[in-house]
Amino acid sequence: MQRIAHLTKFYSLLDELEGRLGGMRRLSDCSGRMPWPQRGVYFFFEPGEVRTGSGTGRRVVRIGTHALTIGAGTTLWGRLSQHRGPKRSGGGNHRGSIFRLLVGTALMERDGFDCPTWDNRRNTASHDVRESEKTLERAVSKVIGDMSLLWVAVEDEPGPDSLRGYIERNAIALLSNYGKQSIDPPSRSWLGRHCNRERVRTSGLWNSNHVDEGYDPPFLDTFATLVKQVEKPG
Repeated sequence: MQRIAHLTKFYSLLDELEGRLGGMRRLSDCSGRMPWPQRGVYFFFEPGEVRTGSGTGRRVVRIGTHALTIGAGTTLWGRLSQHRGPKRSGGGNHRGSIFRLLVGTALMERDGFDCPTWDNRRNTASHDVRESEKTLERAVSKVIGDMSLLWVAVEDEPGPDSLRGYIERNAIALLSNYGKQSIDPPSRSWLGRHCNRERVRTSGLWNSNHVDEGYDPPFLDTFATLVKQVEKPG
């Protein structure tokens, strides 16, 4: 019951965040010209995925941030654009985005894509290999591009004690159903049920890290403070 109350509070804060941002944005409609914060945490929502245990409304399917390593130099939009892929080509690079890799494995299982090089854990690939992966990369871009997102600015420096990391891992742990009572489970048709990662299938999230961890309830108060710092448009 306590986790349900915490989930209800978390989603009420997302509702407030949505109002302060002026609404969700579909990733395929986003660009680097938007007023993104330099650093932050993002929350993805997938068409057809709704809450059924903690209230009503859309269900978060992925939580993430950009590099927490000191000196990495990445930005919030930089990471989101890696997940989306180049808009002009409609493709992408799953070797630079674990989110893309996970979605790709699910599409292979569900839709029968033949792409043996997809999940080989190599960071580089030849031109011919990338060409052979283009069809699946485009399919992944379509799935992720159709998702909507919210984000909250967390303008702290990268590092092991990053506030971004604190919000990310606790939000994932709260929402994850891995090894615990299933609250707001994914729909029967959720693509993630076909993913080859058991943690994705069981947690109900397109996340592998932190899904098996406990959460620190006071993180919700910290998150609330961050949400209230978001300036409303206009």
